[in-house]
Amino acid sequence: MKPKSLTGELLAEAFGTFILILLGDGVVANVGLAPRLAPPGYDWNTIVWGWAFAVVVAVYVAGGVSGAHINPAVTIALASTKRFPWSKVLPFIVAQFIGAFLGALGVYLVYREGLVAAGMPNVWCTGPGSIFGQTFWGAATTGEAIGSYSLANAFIAEIFGTATLLWGVLAMTDEDNLAPGSNLAPLLIGFVVLAVGLSLGGPSGYAINPARDLGPRIFGALVGTKGLFDGAYWIGPPVIGAIIGGVLGAVSYDALIKPYLSKKA
Repeated sequence: MKPKSLTGELLAEAFGTFILILLGDGVVANVGLAPRLAPPGYDWNTIVWGWAFAVVVAVYVAGGVSGAHINPAVTIALASTKRFPWSKVLPFIVAQFIGAFLGALGVYLVYREGLVAAGMPNVWCTGPGSIFGQTFWGAATTGEAIGSYSLANAFIAEIFGTATLLWGVLAMTDEDNLAPGSNLAPLLIGFVVLAVGLSLGGPSGYAINPARDLGPRIFGALVGTKGLFDGAYWIGPPVIGAIIGGVLGAVSYDALIKPYLSKKA
């Protein structure tokens, strides 16, 4: 078997994150710009299922090379609990952001005419001004809140959402726990993301991934989407909140579950 190289791992992280955003922001654009059904039938459920399978495809593609972190919060959480070397953290995060930016470019190329016709709305990232909130909720959005949810509330939602993601990821890949066989872990990790979106995604839009949110946000601002960096939201819940949640998720798994598992031969 050919040994892994850092170059190969970084390419896999970039490519996996590219796929994640291409399909994930792609479903947001599809729902927001060109619904095939009336909004009650083609809504949040479509988005969360689309994002879940975006994760599944991305992890299956990149997992064999890099482990498919495709998320700085995952990379930092794994390093914080000595599952991943700190020396690789910054390169992995840079690769993830590059992949996320290019994924947003892919969505732009696929939906360019619809985006231009709609005035380049925010299909790129979570938070105030997102096209889903405008299209289906009619929510009043500002740089500090999403509808009736405050910045602090969205921050808490991101912490819990990302912690839940790490609980699922660590459990699915822990051979001493009930880790799935037959290469089913990527599928079940996608279901974890589905659960987060369905159960915890309302207040913030469940970025649970700084690269997923900030990379496309930067691209969106470059192509003319307005308001993406208004207020403090962009750096708070989807970046700082997700990183905190990821570390707390990994630490709590190691404290509450890991010591009590029987070691398998």
